[in-house]
Amino acid sequence: MTVTSEASTIWNGSLIEGSGTVALDTSHSGSFPVNWKARSEGSESTTTPEELIAAAHSSCFSMAFSNMLAQNGTPPDSVETTASVTFKPGTGITGSHLNVNAVVPGLAQADFDRIAEDARANCPVSQALAGVEITLEATLA
Repeated sequence: MTVTSEASTIWNGSLIEGSGTVALDTSHSGSFPVNWKARSEGSESTTTPEELIAAAHSSCFSMAFSNMLAQNGTPPDSVETTASVTFKPGTGITGSHLNVNAVVPGLAQADFDRIAEDARANCPVSQALAGVEITLEATLA
């Protein structure tokens, strides 16, 4: 089965002075303000395209990693992933750094590292972001 997910943005005004709202249309999970100032300077109250990509990347990696661990016969108790997507005005998105901490009983460190790297390279969002550097820091708890 193919699934299509949708989000939409309404933007008003120019890039610098304008602002908009991005809505998660498929899930109806919410609408979030967006603007250039938050994107170029950072904000704790306004989202950015990069934050939305980070959400997609961290959740996709966690799902892929969890699945690969289960296929290895070592399902995780937990997987916590943070994705940090970097944006440089004038250049664009320059990378995504995945930081994962997982509790996986009975798994050797070398196997953990190998499976984490496989998930980093092959989760669908990583593949979609193939044009930027994706780094990984993985900790087996």
